[in-house]
Amino acid sequence: MMSIFRRAVIAALLAMASPAAAQTTITDSRGTQTFAEIPQRVVALSWAVVEQLVELDVPLLAVADPEGYALWVVQPALDPGVENVGRRDEPNVERIAELRPDVIVISDDQAELAPVLERIAPVVHFTLFSLDHDNAEATRTSYLELARLFDREALARERLAGLDAQLADLRGRVESHFGADLPKVTAISLMDQARVRVHGGNSTSEAALLALGLKPAFPQPATTWGFVQKRVEQLGTIKDGIILNIEPFRAADQLFPSPLWRAMPFVRERRFASVKPSWTFGGAFSIGYLAEAFTEALLTVEP
Repeated sequence: MMSIFRRAVIAALLAMASPAAAQTTITDSRGTQTFAEIPQRVVALSWAVVEQLVELDVPLLAVADPEGYALWVVQPALDPGVENVGRRDEPNVERIAELRPDVIVISDDQAELAPVLERIAPVVHFTLFSLDHDNAEATRTSYLELARLFDREALARERLAGLDAQLADLRGRVESHFGADLPKVTAISLMDQARVRVHGGNSTSEAALLALGLKPAFPQPATTWGFVQKRVEQLGTIKDGIILNIEPFRAADQLFPSPLWRAMPFVRERRFASVKPSWTFGGAFSIGYLAEAFTEALLTVEP
């Protein structure tokens, strides 16, 4: 029979060993954090990290503005049962507290919310968009850190490999359509009849186009969020290449029939196409969704 002393020693050793075995340490934008167990009740307030978590098959308890997500982000789709906890920049803190989350995941300019949210649960924050790094690479890094937190690293590596294979396949389709002389391409987001965002250096859109082997038709310097705002008439200086407008664009009926728009060289020469809604400020897989949407649009343009 095992002695009382021996049983006590074994119990003490198990008590010390078990928590350590279960602990997971990740690195976010504020340093390292250690979790004693895998979070089960997850709230995400940034659409970029929502995308990352859905792509890891992590069940989400609540997100900020799921209706807006369905309009602008679209893919990957959210579970219909996910709860709405308000705006991304002004979430309903009281409701989040009532949900008793194990972790709250945020990103970028939501950092100022962290002190308040940390009173409710541990906060994981990622800076995904910055002039100090390659935004596309930062999304992959954050994806792998989240995978570590939720013990889904093998799944994450598998899905990133699938993303790379998808991008290679889409590039092949573009090359087959246009031949050896690939066009230059720039993505834009028309805001209204007067203003347009031109997606340039360090943007998710340009990362997708570069993955397709396409150089910019209207090069723009790198910025934190990867776009430069211009007046619509400035698009008239684009003499060569294809312009892709990412929908939705609610003022299409006002702008597109106008003399200003119809005089644009890329419009007259049918080097313009609309792109189905795809999120331009997302995580790693937004590059794949954008590349797919861009390819579909480009295949409608005659070589």
